[in-house]
This record gives sequence, C-alpha cells and structure tokens, in this order.
Amino acid sequence: MQNNKNLIILFLTMIVVMLGFGMIIPILPFYIKSFGASGAALGALMSTYGILQFVFAPIWGSYSDRIGRKPVLMLGVLGNALAQLLFGLSSELWMLFAARALAGILSSATLPTAMAYVADTTVKDKRSGGMGVIGAAMGIGMVLGPGLGGLLAKNSLSLPFFLAAGLSLVALLLIFLVLPEPPHSEKPLQTPSRKPQLAEMKQALLGPIGVLFWMAFLLSFGLTNFEGIFGLYAADRYGFTPNRVGLTLTIIGLISAIMQGVMTGPATRRFGEVTVIRAGMIGSAIGFVLMTQASDFLQVLLTACFFIFCNAMINPSVAALISKRASGGQGVAMGLNNSFLSLGRIVGPLWAGLVYDLHMNLPYLSGAMVLLIGFVISLAALRPESGVLITAEPPLDSNT
Repeated sequence: MQNNKNLIILFLTMIVVMLGFGMIIPILPFYIKSFGASGAALGALMSTYGILQFVFAPIWGSYSDRIGRKPVLMLGVLGNALAQLLFGLSSELWMLFAARALAGILSSATLPTAMAYVADTTVKDKRSGGMGVIGAAMGIGMVLGPGLGGLLAKNSLSLPFFLAAGLSLVALLLIFLVLPEPPHSEKPLQTPSRKPQLAEMKQALLGPIGVLFWMAFLLSFGLTNFEGIFGLYAADRYGFTPNRVGLTLTIIGLISAIMQGVMTGPATRRFGEVTVIRAGMIGSAIGFVLMTQASDFLQVLLTACFFIFCNAMINPSVAALISKRASGGQGVAMGLNNSFLSLGRIVGPLWAGLVYDLHMNLPYLSGAMVLLIGFVISLAALRPESGVLITAEPPLDSNT
C-alpha cells in the first residue's frame, strides 16, 4: 500500500515536469520571434537543454546513490519550477537561454532519480510495472502539454510558464511532506564509470552492435528535425497560432503513444524488428517530403500524422534489437542507447535551426535524407531472417 502511494506521488511529479516541458514546445517559436530571432536561435535554444541534460543526468543519478533519492528529486522539481518562472519573466533572448540551461542542469535530476526510487522500492517482478508508471506519466505530460500550452497562450505567452512553475511547486511540497526516503538497497546501483561518456559511445560504435547505435542517433536526429522547427515552420508558412500548433502536436502525441503502446508489439512479432525499422525509416522519409507539399491545416495535420505513424515504432524496435544483441549488461546497453538518442536531440535542433534560415523546407528535406541513410544502413547491415548483424570481420575478443 505504501509503495502504491509513493508511485502515485512519483507519477504526479513526472506528469508535472513533462507537462511543463510539453507546454513550452508550441510557444517557443513565438517567443523567439518576439525577440527578433529565427531558426538558428530556436535550434540553439532547443539544444541547450539536451546538451546539459546529457552532461548532468548521469551526475544526478550518481549523487542520488550517495546522498539519497528524496533531496535530489526535490532539487530537480525545484529547478523545473525556477526555470519555468524565469521563462515567463524573460524580456530578453539571453534570459530564455538562461532558463533553458537552468532546466537542463537541475530538472534533469528528476527522471533518473524517480526511476532509481522505483528500483529501490519494488521487488524485481513488479519493477517493470513501476517503470511503466513513470513512462506513462511522461507520455501523458508530453501529450497534454502542447495542447494546454497552446490554449493558455491565447491570452498570454507567459501564462503557461507560470502555471507550470506553480504546479512544480505543488509537486515539490507533496514530495517534501509525503514521500519518504526509500531504504538503502541491499545491492546498490552500480556507480557510473568515470570514463568519459563520449569515449564509451565511441567504443560502442566500433562494437558488434555499433550499427544499431548509429540507427538510434539517426532516428533521433531526424525526429528532432521535425519537432525542433515545426512550430516556427507552421507559424511562418501557414500563419498557425500557438493554439493550432499545440493542437497539432497533441494529436501527433496521441498517435505516437498509440503506435508505441499498442502496435509495436504485434508488428514486431509479425514482421520482426528489422522489417519494422526499415518500413519506419522509408515511411518517415516520405512523410518529411509530403509535409513540404502541404498547403492548408488539414494537409499539414494529415502529413504530420503520416510521418509520426511511420516513425513511432522505430525507436522501440531499435531498443529491442539492442537489448537482444547486447553481449554485456542490459543496463549498460540501454544507457548507451539513451546517450545516442540524446546526442541526436542535441545535434538535430541545431542543424534544423541553421538550415531553416537558409530555406524553411531544408530541415524536412535534410531529415528525409538522414532517414534514407538509415534505411540504406539497415539494408546493408541487418538480416531480417535472424536479426544477426553483418560485419566485415568478427568482433575482437574482449580479453585480447
């Protein structure tokens, strides 16, 4: 019973954090334009969070092992509240970057600590369910956030940020008053390697499943070419308001959640992960091109939904293949997969913002090219019959 109460608190906390994250997505392009900036600034702003999250999330996870889950979790939620408040009060462009940086440094503590809390307080056979609760909360926040943010922005662009800050403070108070510090695990989580993360990633790329990590990076890069620039693209080309951008992203989020939660399992069992990855890559590339041909709201919605319909199952399929082919620990493999996804979320918006200022269709056309490259790699390096990777030579023995 106590564990259920704790899970509910963590569930609400992650909804609040991801709701705030989702609410700002349809608003950022309009904020940027109000400061006289364009694509490059938007791309840099989107990437700022990713860069700092990439650096600090493992650090906070390590600190929570040493000083406890509750204080680190509270710090993450407080950081989210402060970042949202600074966003709402921003009157110059540098303040937006400062708010984004603060969010990346502090609120990145929330997810790894929440997942570690679940690991501390659940038995092994119920741990997947606990992790699923955290994942569901993130999905709900990201689905509802854009629509709510766009709706609130009809009155004021700052209002969604103030609401997100207030909700974070409520979550902070709830954690402080109700959530207990979990007992120390009998088998503590392994301390992260002190070896630089980029060095680990380079080594992984040269390993027997390195091609799958490349696929994860290309997928994330291509997807963030869509996410990072969509609001600005829709505003500049079609005159979308924040409300319409938010509505579109909410519908897309629902489709993505349904595809990942309902369709991925049956599709991979029927056709295999490799076939699903290939179909998703080529379909997503076509979706990118179709989006550049849309001429009204209905066409924008249909082409964007087609893109996400094709794209949504790629990431779980790649992750499943990595899990199946990993020769070492599952935690290490999944951590590396997340690192490559994060790297794509850093590079993708930067690239999309830069080329958007050259021509507004270039982020989508370059995203199509990247996904086509991923499709070609899957043809050359993966065998759907057995899922065995084709390599030029057998991997070196780890003992040599």
